[in-house]
Amino acid sequence: MKTVRETWIARYGRPDPKIVCAGLNYRDHAQEQGVELPTEPVLFGKFASALCGTGDPIVLPRESRHVDAEAELAILIGRAGRHVAIRDALELVDGYTCANDVSARDLQFQDGQWFRSKGFDTFCPLLPDIVPVAQLGEASDLRIVQRLNGRILQDSRTSQLVFGVRRLVAHVSSVLSLDPGDVILTGTPAGVGVFRDPPIALAPGDEVEVEIEGIGILRNPVVADAER
Repeated sequence: MKTVRETWIARYGRPDPKIVCAGLNYRDHAQEQGVELPTEPVLFGKFASALCGTGDPIVLPRESRHVDAEAELAILIGRAGRHVAIRDALELVDGYTCANDVSARDLQFQDGQWFRSKGFDTFCPLLPDIVPVAQLGEASDLRIVQRLNGRILQDSRTSQLVFGVRRLVAHVSSVLSLDPGDVILTGTPAGVGVFRDPPIALAPGDEVEVEIEGIGILRNPVVADAER
């Protein structure tokens, strides 16, 4: 299997996509936190240095005491665009894959913003397999699951998205130019470890799976920084 960067070079001619993420974009995830739904997409970014592929280790940073996995549908951009209308947004989409928006929760809450907590190396695993938009359309009702060591933590459907694929692509394109190979992570559903009782954090030796109906399974072992 090709690595993520090999796949991106072969398909899009570049190894370093922009990675734009949507926060608080599942109704059930907002409900588990007791917060109101956003009125427009809440965006943040990751660098290409966070990318890794299936089978690659998620490295727990020394600076954090609680790291979470987040199952997410990833949108892959196939055509360049800027200020794209919602009705035309799907024309920019190449396809979809599985993503894991790994997050250092204690740093997220401590910092009050998401740059550091979401930005560590290996904090954006992607499945190199890309399912074309012609096959999945708007990906509007797919089962999405996260398993930790075989135990299901997240189990929802993309019908729970607050803002769907068209709206997200159009909104991101109003902020910055989208180019072939760019990635948009669509948010995560309820069930993440930090909001469980008791909370569940990733630990060395764990294995995380993100499975999305019609796409496949992204698997990553978890290691401590010293083991890298």
